Amino acid sequence: MLARIANPQAILRTSRTLLLRHATPFRQVHRAPMPLIRPLVRARLNHVRVGQLQAIQGRALWTNNIPKLFLKSFRVPVAAGTLLITVLGYLDYKVQEARNYAKDFANGAWATASGLYHSLAIPQVTAPAWIQELLQSASPSNSEQSNSRESSDKESSSSFNTDPKEPERPNILTTLAAATGATLFTDDDTPGQARDDQIMVLTRKMIEIRNILQRVGKSDSLQLPSIVVIGSQSSGKSSVLEAIVGHEFLPKGNNMVTRRPIELTLVHTPGATVEYGEFPALGLGRITDFGQIQRTLTDLNMAVSDAQCVSDDPIQLIIYSPMVPDLSLIDLPGYIQVESVGQPPELREKISKLCDKYIRSPNIILAVCAADVDLANSPALRASRIVDPLGLRTIGVVTKMDLVSPERGAAILRDNQYPLHLGYIGVVAQAPSLSQGLRQRLTGGNISGIIAQNEKSFFDGRREFDTGSGVKTGTVELRRTLMHVLESSMSSSLESISNAITQELEEVSYKFKVLYNDRELTAESYLAENVDALKQRFKEFSARFGKPQVAAMLKTDLDQRVLNILAEHYWDDKTLASLSNASPDDKHWQHHFDASSLALTRLGVGRVATDLVVNALSSKMQRLADETDFRHNHFASNHIQSAVQNILRSRYHSTADQVENCVKPFKYEVEVDDREWNVGKERAVVLLKEEAARVEAAITELKKSVGSKRLGQVMSFLKEQGAKEVQANEQDMGGYSGALLQKGNYANYLQTRADVLKMRIMALKSKQCRSKENQMYCPEAFLNVVADKLAATAVLFINVELLTEFYYQFPRELENRLVRNLTPDQIQAFAREDKEVKAHIEMQEKKELLQLALDKIESVILLEKTSKMQQEQRR
Repeated sequence: MLARIANPQAILRTSRTLLLRHATPFRQVHRAPMPLIRPLVRARLNHVRVGQLQAIQGRALWTNNIPKLFLKSFRVPVAAGTLLITVLGYLDYKVQEARNYAKDFANGAWATASGLYHSLAIPQVTAPAWIQELLQSASPSNSEQSNSRESSDKESSSSFNTDPKEPERPNILTTLAAATGATLFTDDDTPGQARDDQIMVLTRKMIEIRNILQRVGKSDSLQLPSIVVIGSQSSGKSSVLEAIVGHEFLPKGNNMVTRRPIELTLVHTPGATVEYGEFPALGLGRITDFGQIQRTLTDLNMAVSDAQCVSDDPIQLIIYSPMVPDLSLIDLPGYIQVESVGQPPELREKISKLCDKYIRSPNIILAVCAADVDLANSPALRASRIVDPLGLRTIGVVTKMDLVSPERGAAILRDNQYPLHLGYIGVVAQAPSLSQGLRQRLTGGNISGIIAQNEKSFFDGRREFDTGSGVKTGTVELRRTLMHVLESSMSSSLESISNAITQELEEVSYKFKVLYNDRELTAESYLAENVDALKQRFKEFSARFGKPQVAAMLKTDLDQRVLNILAEHYWDDKTLASLSNASPDDKHWQHHFDASSLALTRLGVGRVATDLVVNALSSKMQRLADETDFRHNHFASNHIQSAVQNILRSRYHSTADQVENCVKPFKYEVEVDDREWNVGKERAVVLLKEEAARVEAAITELKKSVGSKRLGQVMSFLKEQGAKEVQANEQDMGGYSGALLQKGNYANYLQTRADVLKMRIMALKSKQCRSKENQMYCPEAFLNVVADKLAATAVLFINVELLTEFYYQFPRELENRLVRNLTPDQIQAFAREDKEVKAHIEMQEKKELLQLALDKIESVILLEKTSKMQQEQRR
């Protein structure tokens, strides 16, 4: 290699070959965005600055001053290396002049790359192919670098591949994470990297503990610190959070958009190729579109009415990404100075109270201030001074550093008027304006690298912000600071939190022992117990409710219908007394007899019988459910009734049709034998006696309410007047009120019915009704026989088509609906509607969560002690 460099002709040939092979700047822009090239070159050359080479005829710029690279790679004197690089630059210039035919292509590529680099405000540097070869040849000598950094370099160097035979492009997110991971999350040396990795592990574990304690309940003694972000509406608070996350995801708008606290948990996912967010309370699952996250946050915030304006109900958001550290952040509504039109006059005070609630100890305060506003006028610093007068847990973030001069910016960061123990950090968190497609192509949607490079181009080279100036700048430094401060704050709270958890666990365990005798209960077991109880009751009911019970129920209903038919066709006829002496061919009574028979056989027995059984089953199943704990849960009760109705509805039409078809012969002819006639006659006598007893009971009640004597007087008066009906609102008549006259009229009706029933009972017991041949004279007996036949026939098919199927399907439908198809949330809701069960489950869960938190915090304490011991041993 040295011989080739010493030979100018060889250099010329090599340069031309490399140029023809690798001169594809447009592909380089796609494959290796420039924000990734500079960190890699700087890391590889151990902070050796790569100078900017002059671009010739629109080609990419070549490096002209990298003496330390040749010093490290070839162990030659610094002066010789510098001279050699100068010669190479000159020869390369000549090669470019000789290749004028590539001018058009190069100009097009240059226009694209130049616009990109100018928009990013970073030096326009493109690594030539021969520098890549030198880097690859020099990499074995850096054996002191850690394995994690070597793997990161290998992943990032793949983005420099310009071989046209390899069309595959590396995953942008993986490349970006690999290329900027060391810069964002670690120090420049291996011990620092190991320490940062350890911090991230500890912080993640403690964030898990904090989330567990939040589920336990609100308790000041069981709180691990979070980072609370406060600032005025125009301070750049949202830009700082989005720079930390790497995505624009917070609500945007002209008016006040952030109206609820946003509890933001960042979870570092090394090696992942997808970034996504989750809203645990909403159950929306993974959301990879950060625009959708922004819209969801906007909707949740705007749900707070304009009259209320702010709410203390937090929104929980978890973001998983390989580009974020493990952090717990809380974004609050920004302070305002004056209320806008339409906003309530107490809004300013409500925001201040909400922020004061969150910035109390042990939380860390991230006070965001704009550089172009005097710190004395910062509402965030004023609020933090009240709760943290010594500034021990406050970090000052000064945004918009590019709006003031470097001298002024450095002076702000060294401010002594509002000294903070954790200091100030200056940032330029606003990402450069790029089209959505270009940003997606360069960064995969993550803007962390662009912001970091933009800040480096602004702060680097300005002596006011040099390393030795004593000021902190950049979102990278902000991330690192937040990681260390949060870890330190959480670590200092471990012992006190552990003691508080232990005490709380002892109290809860004692209550659980006393109240529930340590009996464990879950929503699933509670549901299963109630389902089993309902099944057992259903089994007992199915054994008691069969054909005999359905037959008796249907016969009772038909008997009542028989009485109604008799009352309509016989008992209201004033010539009923002449029935026993009528001729067998009497048209009048023959017509009444046929009409009565048809009214019973053609009333739709199939529908009547099916409705009767369906209603009985539905009401009985409701009573069975009410005997279990399902009565406390409307959702489960509705599921049970829905299961019952679905089964019965599916069998209703087939059952009604089958019954109706089977009773159709009785509509035309009913054959009655002697045994059936005798049974029917005896049953008819019983029915008439029962009806007569009910009538007598009704008359007795009237006598009690009016008085027997007075009722008799009214009844006599009405008979004399021949009044058939008296309205309640009718004026007094004969000294009796309208209401009394109405009762008297009803008493006369009942008395007439009682007399008719006594007459018909005597007729049924007479010799004339002993034979079935005289059925026209004894319609009560005949209709009773028909009712028996209809009921017996209907029961056969109801049992087969409806009861048997229902008894078979219901337990299985119940199992599907209440065990297999219910979601865990629905099962939890079912169990918690019973107040006693809810209290039992909540106390049990609280005990389990406290035990889990205690186990985790003890493991963290042990890990912390082990870490300290290892550090002492290394020292």
